[in-house]
Amino acid sequence: MMRPTDATTHRLTTTAPPLVKASGITKTFGDKDVLGPVSLDIARGEFVSIVGPSGCGKSTMLDIIGGLQTATHGSVSIQGQPLTGPRPETSIVFQDSATLPWRTVLDNVSFPLEAQGMSRADRRQIALERLATVGLSEFARHFPTQLSGGMRQRVALARALTTDPDLILADEPFGALDEQTRVLMAYELLRVVERLECGVLFITHSIQESILLSDRVLVMSARPGRILEEITIPLPRDRESRSLNSPEATRCAEKIWSLIQQEAEKAMAVTGP
Repeated sequence: MMRPTDATTHRLTTTAPPLVKASGITKTFGDKDVLGPVSLDIARGEFVSIVGPSGCGKSTMLDIIGGLQTATHGSVSIQGQPLTGPRPETSIVFQDSATLPWRTVLDNVSFPLEAQGMSRADRRQIALERLATVGLSEFARHFPTQLSGGMRQRVALARALTTDPDLILADEPFGALDEQTRVLMAYELLRVVERLECGVLFITHSIQESILLSDRVLVMSARPGRILEEITIPLPRDRESRSLNSPEATRCAEKIWSLIQQEAEKAMAVTGP
């Protein structure tokens, strides 16, 4: 893993205004309160993970910050500007790679730039650069059906990077991958964050994954989801798998699990297993 530079350290300790600021956001569907109120900040270059019991509103919160849904109450601002809908500088990566099977890998990756009206030559050049970033240059002319699940997810990540985002929102992007591929993809994402100096909001059900990747982990309650506790991960950013064996990581994992277990038990008492 890459060692943090002085710039990396500065990004995490600066008093500059946050990249993302969500204030008191809630979401109600019909008569059901699904989320909130939730308030959170994400700094530029910061990796923040969200963990919590199933159905606590994690994905709903990500959709609101991505401009895909509107909060019932509260507000979101990015770069100091009120969020009114999807923005090109925000990239979203879902668990399903959502590749277009009739397009080549290269054309899948260049699709966001095509939608923006960029010339064919320019968008192909950028797409090839992003494929190189995720190690898929030699598969540019393949079709998604010719790739493994992990490779398709790397295509999705490359596509998300074509617009040089300042914010990446990831909703369990590695959840369907095998453990080895999942770890390798996690390292790939960390390298991307270092290069772009973008903020990340990452949803995962894996406590280990949240500790491996994050500067902070936010633990959410059962529905309606609220942030129960913010846990700062006291590990250097040049992390490896063995970082998870450190006493600091173990304490974080025990704390996170204790909070999630309590909330999961509350949810099951209401809804059943």
